[in-house]
Amino acid sequence: MSLVQVTDLTVEFGDLRAVDGLSFTLERGAALALVGESGSGKSTVASALLGLHHGTGARLGGSIEVAGTDVQAASDGELRKLRGAKAAMVFQDPLSSLDPYYAIGDQIAEVYRVHTRASRRTARARAVEVLDRVGIPDAPRRSRSRPHEFSGGMRQRALIAMALACEPELLIADEPTTALDVTVQAQILDLLHTLREETGMGLLLVTHDVGVAAESVDQVLVMRHGRMVEQGPVAAVLGAPAEPYTRELLSAVPRVDAVRAPSRASEEVVLEATGLRREFGRGKRAFAAVDDVTLTVHRGETLGVVGESGSGKTTLGRMLVGLLEPTAGEVRYDGHARVGVNPAVQMVFQDPVSSLNPRRSVGESIADPLRARGERDEGRIRGRVIELLERVGLEGAHYQRYPHEFSGGQRQRVGIARALAADPRVIVCDEPVSALDVTTQAQVVALLGELQRELGLALVFVAHDLAVVRQVSDRVAVMRRGRIVETGPADEVYDNPRDPYTRQLLAAVPALDPEAAARRRAARRELASA
Repeated sequence: MSLVQVTDLTVEFGDLRAVDGLSFTLERGAALALVGESGSGKSTVASALLGLHHGTGARLGGSIEVAGTDVQAASDGELRKLRGAKAAMVFQDPLSSLDPYYAIGDQIAEVYRVHTRASRRTARARAVEVLDRVGIPDAPRRSRSRPHEFSGGMRQRALIAMALACEPELLIADEPTTALDVTVQAQILDLLHTLREETGMGLLLVTHDVGVAAESVDQVLVMRHGRMVEQGPVAAVLGAPAEPYTRELLSAVPRVDAVRAPSRASEEVVLEATGLRREFGRGKRAFAAVDDVTLTVHRGETLGVVGESGSGKTTLGRMLVGLLEPTAGEVRYDGHARVGVNPAVQMVFQDPVSSLNPRRSVGESIADPLRARGERDEGRIRGRVIELLERVGLEGAHYQRYPHEFSGGQRQRVGIARALAADPRVIVCDEPVSALDVTTQAQVVALLGELQRELGLALVFVAHDLAVVRQVSDRVAVMRRGRIVETGPADEVYDNPRDPYTRQLLAAVPALDPEAAARRRAARRELASA
């Protein structure tokens, strides 16, 4: 009997059919990826496997059987036995999945006690055991830490440990690496592969990243608008896709070996940083997030800044814009030292949800820079905002809409329009596409390139995704622990990296070829055990 058997599944929310007639199976010990854009229905399917739509008002049709349980017909008690004990889920955002007030080990122990009725001491020992199993160093001590004391990658490992506590037959991982840098992403994917090999559990991976699927699974199911487009072995689907949509999806994936046509950059330096240092904390607890960074940005060029989480990329970007004051060093614009926010240097933030006021229309948010510059004619303000909305591919009628009424890609377009309102010469983009699926990512990147060519903008593109950075950059600066370890033309840095850290980053980028992915996984495992 299959571990998962889904037959003609439909899921409806009001008038919206999120999943439409989907059927698939997952055998014990196998791995299947559900791949598609945002809104394709992937996460809805994953939630349906655990009966998480019960009591929400959603209407489900068809049948779902997981580890011998008929999910549609199961009682609340039977679903509680299924969740955690037979099938467990790792969600996309570990911060929202973990209670900030309780120690990580206590949260894992509680899950174990609920399903096994074990004593507190036994449950506590089990929590330490699984934390150690997923690679948390000094697990007995770190089990007493709270979520905010863990890095993003460690929090994701903690969630995987919680899922493993009761030795489930099925692990559902919903976008488990979306917010992680490439090296931590590779570690998490290697961990999932190793756990599947050692425990024999089945893996259902939900992802919009085709490269992640190539690294992790045996079978791929491509979804669009709630329906299956194509399904088959990962090498066949990614190597020779039969359907136009699958080919379109693959063509949108940024590639680390791509060569970009250079921008029409000039020799004119518009932005320059000299000896930048930024410290946080005081006394013995002080640390330098950015340490002695010097760089230049030329008119019309794109400078990519890459590095892992914690490398200082975002802190550097905020100093270039003037949102943070350097502890030492200076930022010069057009040859003149600047202190404070410079209207000519604007920023597009990583998360448009948190950078847009949910209580104000997007039109009013875009209008803020115009009013800050002294514009008082509301007719001219509204006309300029409508012009900017249309310029970034939205509609003038969207002026009165609120951020929650837009998709992630549309919200990022709003953020770009707001940055353009100040008529900048430089835009610092801080992880502007990290949370977007590949086709939306490609659209936003294309928009930035088009704006750069038309307006002569200089871009500083801060990201942990090396493939995206190569796609957009003329020059690249690689950061590690607050310092730039390597810089140069993009082709030179990518094709002939000099610094071992740059080579390490490039080796962690997901490969679309499953065989190449397997070879690199084996190489990483050998290096880790050396």
